Amino acid sequence: MTVRFIGAGPGAADLITVRGLRALQAAPVCLYAGSLVPRELLADCPPGARLVDTANLTLDEIIAEMTAAHAAGLDVARLHSGDPSLFSAVAEQMRRLDAHGVPYEVIPGVPAFAAAAAALGRELTVPEVSQTIILTRTSARATPMPAGEDLATLSASRATMVLHLAVQRIGAVVTELLPAYGADCPVAVVARASRDDEEIIRGTLDDIADRVVAAGIKRTAVIVVGRALAAHEFPDSHLYSAERDRACSS
Repeated sequence: MTVRFIGAGPGAADLITVRGLRALQAAPVCLYAGSLVPRELLADCPPGARLVDTANLTLDEIIAEMTAAHAAGLDVARLHSGDPSLFSAVAEQMRRLDAHGVPYEVIPGVPAFAAAAAALGRELTVPEVSQTIILTRTSARATPMPAGEDLATLSASRATMVLHLAVQRIGAVVTELLPAYGADCPVAVVARASRDDEEIIRGTLDDIADRVVAAGIKRTAVIVVGRALAAHEFPDSHLYSAERDRACSS
């Protein structure tokens, strides 16, 4: 059997990949994060499949479900929101499966930051404005950040920054980013990206905290900071330039 860690996407059920959906449809056991994964996806599980909501389970209890399925020769679909490579706690599950000799694979998904950019109708890498994206979080009520990954240090580049799991600390985030980005730097907060109840709050570092608090956004949101959000005057990409020598790239 195989455990398949499947990126379920940012929220909309139809944003799961074709490969992920096929794996889900074939798995007799499905473990899913009930507070984050769209329940509509569970309808794609095989009839009679064992469905386990892991929202209130410990890591050991989750691994016990996987090892029990392994002993019974049953494949497992492990649904994670977004993409498993980002803030998913997949690494610790894989480490334990390695110790138990249980095989697994990872099927990527659409990450929340990509859904947020789509909702905003913006490219996050704009020529001569921003060519770097920093994906990070804050450490409140979570594991500490590694040395050198505090917001003050990361913001020195003034690259486009996307913060996960940080909207509850929006005031503190603004305070840490202001010195590098400036009060007029564009910011957008996208809550529940791609879902029917998606909500977008736009502003600057000067006023975004007040706007977010007034909107009552406290979870399931990403914060996007950077000049790319409001860039209009910038050169065209070299990718489609008439001056590009396409013979060299064929």
